[in-house]
Amino acid sequence: MSTHQRILATVDELLKGPASTWKKSLSEVCKHLQKSIPHFNWVGFYFANHATQTLHLKAFAGLPTDHTEIPFGKGICGQVALSNQNFQVPDVHQQDNYIACDLHVKSELVVPLFVEGQNVGQIDIDSNLLDPFDESDERLLEAVNKKVAAYIPNKLYTLL
Repeated sequence: MSTHQRILATVDELLKGPASTWKKSLSEVCKHLQKSIPHFNWVGFYFANHATQTLHLKAFAGLPTDHTEIPFGKGICGQVALSNQNFQVPDVHQQDNYIACDLHVKSELVVPLFVEGQNVGQIDIDSNLLDPFDESDERLLEAVNKKVAAYIPNKLYTLL
């Protein structure tokens, strides 16, 4: 079993809790990913409020951030809310539309989370290394997001 297969198996276990504890389960997924992948220094799930065009941080592992609400279009996360596509940033200092959460962050990877075809949020990964992400990281996060999408209680992500 590969490292990513082991990670996904653990994610399955972490998401077996009752729907009433979904935020806690997502926090455990964040902690597991951060612990399992050395270049994942910060892991968080943002969920969209389409009425207000904002993203809201619901679970994370790593240093606390002041960026718990992000407007669509602002920063890497806000851009993914509009583009509906993965966004890998090898060097955040080369991005004009970057929101600095931690001075140590050098790169970022954001992968949208879809439920029934709608972008309802995303997983956001920060790394303190330059250009550490590769295609396997993106595939892993896409697989994690599919599991999370199946786990989220029906439409609960809209109750921000």
